[in-house]
Amino acid sequence: MNQQDIATGIPTEPKPEQASDGPERKATATLEIEGMSCAACAAAVQRSLTKAPGVRKALVNYATEKATVEYAPDLATPATLKAAVEKAGYGVAERQPDTSAADRQAEIDRQKAAAYQSLKRRLWVAAGLTAVIMPLSMIMLWPALSARVNVQWLNYLLLLLTGPVLLYSGREFYTSAWNAFRHRAANMDTLIAVGTGAAFLYSLAATVVPHFFMQRGLMPEVYYDTTATIIALILVGKVLEMRAKTQTSAAIRSLMGLQAQTARVIRGDQEFDVPLEQVQLDDVVLVRPGEKVATDGLVLDGHSAVDEAMLTGESLPVEKQAGDNVFGATINKTGAFRFRVTKVGADTLLAQIVKLVEDAQGSRAPIQRLADQVSAIFVPTVVCIAILTFVLWFDLAPESSRFTLALVNFVAVLIIACPCALGLATPTAIMVSTGKGAEQGVLIRNAEALEKAHEVNTVLLDKTGTITRGEPSVTDYVPVQPAADGQQLLRRIAAVERLSEHPLAAAVVRFAEEQGLAALPATGFRAIEGKGATASVANDTVLIGNQRLLTDEGVALTETAASRAAELRQQAKTVLFVALNGQIAAMLGVADTLRDTSAAAIGQLQRMGLEVVMMTGDNAQTAAKVAEQVGIKRFFAEVLPHDKANKVKELQAEGRVVAMVGDGINDAPALAQADIGLAMGAGTDIAMQAAGITLMRSDLHGVVTAIDLSRQTIRTIRQNLFFAFVYNTLGIPVAAGLLYPVFGVLLSPMLAAGAMALSSVSVLTNSLRLRTFGKQNR
Repeated sequence: MNQQDIATGIPTEPKPEQASDGPERKATATLEIEGMSCAACAAAVQRSLTKAPGVRKALVNYATEKATVEYAPDLATPATLKAAVEKAGYGVAERQPDTSAADRQAEIDRQKAAAYQSLKRRLWVAAGLTAVIMPLSMIMLWPALSARVNVQWLNYLLLLLTGPVLLYSGREFYTSAWNAFRHRAANMDTLIAVGTGAAFLYSLAATVVPHFFMQRGLMPEVYYDTTATIIALILVGKVLEMRAKTQTSAAIRSLMGLQAQTARVIRGDQEFDVPLEQVQLDDVVLVRPGEKVATDGLVLDGHSAVDEAMLTGESLPVEKQAGDNVFGATINKTGAFRFRVTKVGADTLLAQIVKLVEDAQGSRAPIQRLADQVSAIFVPTVVCIAILTFVLWFDLAPESSRFTLALVNFVAVLIIACPCALGLATPTAIMVSTGKGAEQGVLIRNAEALEKAHEVNTVLLDKTGTITRGEPSVTDYVPVQPAADGQQLLRRIAAVERLSEHPLAAAVVRFAEEQGLAALPATGFRAIEGKGATASVANDTVLIGNQRLLTDEGVALTETAASRAAELRQQAKTVLFVALNGQIAAMLGVADTLRDTSAAAIGQLQRMGLEVVMMTGDNAQTAAKVAEQVGIKRFFAEVLPHDKANKVKELQAEGRVVAMVGDGINDAPALAQADIGLAMGAGTDIAMQAAGITLMRSDLHGVVTAIDLSRQTIRTIRQNLFFAFVYNTLGIPVAAGLLYPVFGVLLSPMLAAGAMALSSVSVLTNSLRLRTFGKQNR
């Protein structure tokens, strides 16, 4: 379970013990960063953390406002990480020790809700005062009105109205810019503060000492309306941005909200309703109809159907009985049962899913590197462009208007260049898509896996447990004796097989139970190694096994039976022969059957332009039959477990980008070797650890969902980056006045502020379109 540094409240991963001469230890901490306003802020925090002693790797995500830091605990502590963030001019949110993940998330939500309300209040103050400032400022445009107004007193009134906008509504822009300046850095707030500050200070001077300008032949013009309107428009963008960012993390909140709050624990002869945090390992918990399963465990007794849709997306309830696993937050539908607690807290499946989604949302996709590199140098470059714009306009514009034009264009460049959209382009799309994937049973380990999946052109499927169910099933039951009662004979067969531990015997018993046949007692059971078994049932001697067993026992096959057995073998099925009192009585065809959805899912992958290849340890005949049934043209047969990774390498050597889908321990090397590994959720933990994506349902449609989600996510990110880059590339020259000499067009700072806010909102809105993924594909 996660630990926390008591002094800082920063959660850290456990620090493993090891020998002093062993490899350097490492730990991971997640910090909630306060005060970031753009991608440049995130870059500054990341640089400061990376330079801290003992830090191996640091990733700062502006959209989630979190930093993930990998460090050597012998050289660094959570306290030193916090100091590194503060050195960059930002803060780390304090967490109370020993709080659950749900409580921490609830506290984060409360803090964000309070910040959102505060931001809205600042916006309403700015908007209300701007609504008064704007018409008062326009009086000067009407000669009939301006002649009746004392301009100096009007300017003082505008100064009084603008003061609260600057000092209350826009205060955080200036404090953030000052903190960044003190740490020799620049961020989005630097651009806003310098732009609006320059306009306000010039207006203040024109108001207080107007004769200074008049003596030099300049009109003492004021730009209070520009200052107030820019701050109000930027706050509009901030409010919309915060609201949209809250929506992008809705998946985490909904997952956390699924958890039960209490559990009915049985201790001794008494039952107690206790808070979930007080449930302990090996507690016995009673679950009644309609209740949520409190945590993960193993059913001791009882029988019920449990709705596991929140984990797998599967709508049909799953039957549970003694010996079956149950998972926290699933819903008990019908009967009651008791289970023994096997996992609590951060070890439960739900907590692991939440952690996986959080890690994926906080991770960084390779496509984001370009935006990161641009953001790191963007603000200083823009400041230089703005200064150059001011100098050129001041030197080249007509003397009567040169200062005005220089100042207006200087402010416009600073405002329109704010790199919010650039910083939000990738992480917001990653946040929405990973959350959406979790809703549909596709757990994405990190952003790199999500991005890589869209490049896949070849899907390599392990046969057993992936295309097929991974367990033998009776597919054919053929009574041979014409006068035999098929059901009574099957009851006798099942009676013998109930006493056998062989997997094929279990398949026969399941088949009989599916027919609703009651069990019969058997006596004198004897297992015959490598051949089959025999027992006495209802005064009949029943023999069941392979053809060698019949030969050894002197049971002859009829011509009809031999012909039917050959047909079953031709279909790649294992044949079990049944003899009753020394005479051939029946045959059963047993095979690892296809999953109901495999053929449809494989067809969908092929229609998406992907080549689907099958790999199996079975012989070529069986492999060819299965491949034919699901429409696969290329397959690898008789592949030994240790050779599976080599088959992946063979495909990669052909220039293919390979997605490997498997479920077993022997698939783990191939999953790790593939460009992207997808593990079936019903498979082993080792397979899921080796894979970049885990499919919670044992259904190949999850592969379709994962690849399609990746394609749509990357398409959205590219659209976002295009809009952000084009917006800044075109906006800055226009704001600098490039079009003025030819078209006489200048960009007002107020329009620049509106465009800047609109660009961020458009990027967020475009990312939020991913929330409809799945609905549009139905």
